[in-house]
Amino acid sequence: MYVQLKSGFDGDRGPAWIARVEFSRSWRSLRFHGRKLRRVAGTASANADSNFYDVETGERYWVSGPKRDRTDGRYSAQQPVVDDDARSAYEAFLSGAPISGREHG
Repeated sequence: MYVQLKSGFDGDRGPAWIARVEFSRSWRSLRFHGRKLRRVAGTASANADSNFYDVETGERYWVSGPKRDRTDGRYSAQQPVVDDDARSAYEAFLSGAPISGREHG
């Protein structure tokens, strides 16, 4: 997944990662780098740039599937750091392979 820290940064200037995340069964929360992120409820304009928040710190994050054309940031060409444990799957995805677990959708 593409994960970007939004709190404390303008636009897409926060650090970003291509990382493995573990979603809950309901998809309302996930684990990322030892943090528990919960989905932002509603569509209030204050949350327009984030869709998850850290339950302990309140920091806001944008989480989405990666893009093959590497244009993951909405307002910036900043490239994410690719975690070592996600590197081979990400490189395969960039070469055309489906995301593991999403072969049919």
